[in-house]
Amino acid sequence: MPLLSLLMLALIQGITEFLPVSSSAHLELWHQWVGQTPDDLSLDIAVHVGTLAAATLYFRAEVGSALAGVLQLLRGERDRPEAQLAIRLVVATVPVVLAGGALALTGLTEALRSLAVIGWAMILFGLLLWWFDRRGARGRRAADWTLRDAWIMGLWQALALIPGTSRSGAAITGALAQGYERSDGARLAMLMSIPTIAASGVLLVGKLVATGNVELGAELALAAALAFGAGLAALALMLRLLRSVSFTPYVVYRVLLGLLLLGIAYS
Repeated sequence: MPLLSLLMLALIQGITEFLPVSSSAHLELWHQWVGQTPDDLSLDIAVHVGTLAAATLYFRAEVGSALAGVLQLLRGERDRPEAQLAIRLVVATVPVVLAGGALALTGLTEALRSLAVIGWAMILFGLLLWWFDRRGARGRRAADWTLRDAWIMGLWQALALIPGTSRSGAAITGALAQGYERSDGARLAMLMSIPTIAASGVLLVGKLVATGNVELGAELALAAALAFGAGLAALALMLRLLRSVSFTPYVVYRVLLGLLLLGIAYS
């Protein structure tokens, strides 16, 4: 793939991954624009791994606590705060793993990557985000995260396997529905993304090793590195803006883009 195309793909992913506007919708639109290839899905996963690295660096304190919690669990120390954080992240990841496995077994993954599906998901889940942002209770902080909340937010996150839903947007919607403050809900949603995207990255590396495609591997590594830089900047900006800006501008953008995609799909 030409360097300019890799750069554009990485910028699209880096900017949209942490905003509730669906990075998958924008990536699919880009692929439709420049022409689809057999490596599109691998490239999409690679740039997701790049933004995973950005989230890991940004939330390095929480990630360190979760890793320490894993070691505590292995020693049987379940009551430590770090161990409880690790358990909650596992619980939040289970729904998307189960749903992803079901989609893979049924072969529906590719069928969902249509402009019509993406357009409807952009609009419907955007309106849900707006509703809970306007009507939901407020006051809960990230420190209040419970096992029940982790499971519910995990179910919302699993819905993001439908392209156009937005993983961050769905998880944030779930957090708002549970009464979390905007910035705290967003922090939890970003933290939840780390094990989910890490699993996809492991599968991608396994595929590359099995095929021995060195050229593709180099392209994927470059795309991931570019997405890392763009994602780190976008993440810092969004969390800063959420202290004073609602999700309404993102919802308006989602609806307008969704209508455009539906117009293209049904024309």
